[in-house]
Amino acid sequence: MQGRFSAILPVMLKDAIDLSGVVRVLVIKLRHHGDVLLTSPVFTTLKAHAPAAQIDALVYSDTRDMLALHPAIAQIHAIDRNWKRLPLFSRLAAEWRLYSALRTRRYDLIIHLSENPRGAALVRLLKPRYAVAPDYAGCSQRWKKSFTHRFAMAKNPRRHMVEWNLDALRRLGVYAAPEQRQLTLVPGAAAEAEVDALFAKHALTAGGFIHLHPASRWQFKCWPAERTAHLIDLLQESGQRVVITAAPTQDETALIDAVLAKARTKPLSLAGGLSLKTLAELTRRARLFIGVDSAPMHMAAAMGTPVVALFGPSGEMEWGPWAVAHRVVSSNLHPCRPCGNDGCGGSKVSDCLETLPVEAVLNAARALLVV
Repeated sequence: MQGRFSAILPVMLKDAIDLSGVVRVLVIKLRHHGDVLLTSPVFTTLKAHAPAAQIDALVYSDTRDMLALHPAIAQIHAIDRNWKRLPLFSRLAAEWRLYSALRTRRYDLIIHLSENPRGAALVRLLKPRYAVAPDYAGCSQRWKKSFTHRFAMAKNPRRHMVEWNLDALRRLGVYAAPEQRQLTLVPGAAAEAEVDALFAKHALTAGGFIHLHPASRWQFKCWPAERTAHLIDLLQESGQRVVITAAPTQDETALIDAVLAKARTKPLSLAGGLSLKTLAELTRRARLFIGVDSAPMHMAAAMGTPVVALFGPSGEMEWGPWAVAHRVVSSNLHPCRPCGNDGCGGSKVSDCLETLPVEAVLNAARALLVV
């Protein structure tokens, strides 16, 4: 029934496109790591519906590992965020190299998955037959005229971002089958070898540890260090081994230092020492992942590792673990959440996370450990 329904859906759209004539596609997602990973089903779905097409991605250079080695992607083009800091001539030269590389691909279809104005500019320069982008509130007439198709930008807080990304395809008459809606993240052979070495060095075994990633680039999404330390102690005193990680940034490593200083039972810390691909492979071999709303949480879901996710101001229905066994732990004492604010009153501190009890997180972990 699902196959029959999917087959008839495209004819319902008067302006659905015929993918059989599409040779090259460019998908643009100029956001952060987790946002980029959540676009991976778009590539899988496109390739399933247009197997002969070459599908490229355009992302920020620091996020390219979220899509590198994706089997449906032909090429990844990247924009360095630091271009804006270059002298004018150097920046223009970098922009020209990017434009030239994109122009030689002669795209038939461009799918722009954010409201970033660069997408409209590229569509006007590259002149594909079809182009789709969000129809967000307040968008200009120039934006509207840049694209042949637009899909609704208004997000239902009870609808996941994966679904919203797939709306771009639905607007074109392309519908994802259930197996195409999974996240795809490929660590690769180099990451596998690095984790093999870490396992040998630290006597780790697959399924023999809990991966804890308590940090985020956004401070207002983080749980207090003392509560994280208490959780580590309770887990390790019950016989679970904890491996803790963080990005190599000052804020995240400072949080890990504070956690380690407060924990009685010291976990294995690999904080600041892993690439994104290596982090993914480590997560794949973990028995359980525990973390806040962050890219590593989405990576754990992509790797099929059960997830305990702590949510504060951000909404779990929109950003929660996708298509994996999980438990979301959030406050039921704060009817204001999810507010989307960067901490209460813009303070970078979220009361709904500061007061989240350790017992609630521990119980969620125990529930998944026995599954």
